[in-house]
Formats: sequence, C-alpha cells, structure tokens
Amino acid sequence: MSENKLPNLIDKHVGRRIRWRRRELKLSQEKLGEMLGLTFQQVQKYEKGVNRISAGRLFDVAKVLDVGIGYFYQGVEEVGDLAALGVAEDDASSDLAGMIDANAIDLVTAYQSIPDPRLRKSLLDAVKAAAESFSRNATFRDDSDTSDA
Repeated sequence: MSENKLPNLIDKHVGRRIRWRRRELKLSQEKLGEMLGLTFQQVQKYEKGVNRISAGRLFDVAKVLDVGIGYFYQGVEEVGDLAALGVAEDDASSDLAGMIDANAIDLVTAYQSIPDPRLRKSLLDAVKAAAESFSRNATFRDDSDTSDA
C-alpha cells in the first residue's frame, strides 16, 4: 500500500470519534456493522484507524449515529497541532487514545443524563476531590520511594 493511502492522525481521530459516538448510543460494533451493511471487523478497523473511511461511508455512519459530519472532526485541530510539532503518528495516536478511555466515555454519558445541575456539580466536586487526593498520595509515595534509595 502506498504511503499516501495509509491512515494518518486525522483518520485515527475520526475513528475514535466513531467509537465514542457508538458507545454513547450503547451500540455494539456488531450492531453498527449491521446497520451499515458491514462486518464488526470492518467497524473495528475504522474505529482503530487501521482502515481509512471514505467520504460516502462517513456520511452513512453520521446518518446512522445521528450526528453531522462535523462531529467526527471536532478536536481535529489538536491532532494537527501535534503533527505540526513533529510528534510521531504512533506516539500521538497512543497519547490521544489514552486521553479518553471507554470508562471515561461512560462516565461523561451518565453524567450528562443527570437532569439536576446541583447533583451534577456535587458529583463533579467529588470526582475532582478524589483525583486531587490520589494525586497527593501518589506524590507522597514517590517522595518516600526516593528517600529509600
């Protein structure tokens, strides 16, 4: 396969956005594949950015997932910025993929479904406090590890 036909950072970003939206709608790869006339393996390859997705197929995916085409390109500027900085595609894609994992998608989806803004704020404060506490404890453990050396 020629180099210009290989998936790039943008293709991988679009694939991640497909996965996020599919999970948000609680669709399996198999179900999305059925809706598009594809195998789940092909959906998996699109989501991982292994295979590029054509404009026509992306249109079909957007229709099935009930979003506009622009949805798949949200945040693409950051991907372009990484490429401009000379970040290798493998490094950038693993860093970007690690930014939001499957549990985070589930957490955000559940959070957004809570209608009470006070409850959402309370939950957000609790998560921030837990993260801050963990961060302090991790720093403390790191400091104690260096004193033993």
